[in-house]
Amino acid sequence: MAAAPILIRAQSQGERALVRVLMAHEMESGQRKDGDGRPIPAWHIHEVLVTLQGRPVLTMRWGPSVSKNPFLRFVLRGAKPGDRVGVSWTDTRGERRDAEAVVA
Repeated sequence: MAAAPILIRAQSQGERALVRVLMAHEMESGQRKDGDGRPIPAWHIHEVLVTLQGRPVLTMRWGPSVSKNPFLRFVLRGAKPGDRVGVSWTDTRGERRDAEAVVA
């Protein structure tokens, strides 16, 4: 897989920030078969980490049932304009992607 981006936006809403994240990933469950009837190996994001100003604030563990190109939307309390929100993921092949956004 080429370097798939993480698109992230963080918008201030008073004492909190609305964060939206789009992660490009195939998210193969391991239950489908290719055209020749052979199983396609499982390959999906299994860990997502969210940081605020470099400190972890949210960790998620995922399985094969999450859809292709997952989209997250959540609110972070205590985030102010200018703060940095980071998102990173690791998949079952050990590949890792991360991105950062400044709260606007």
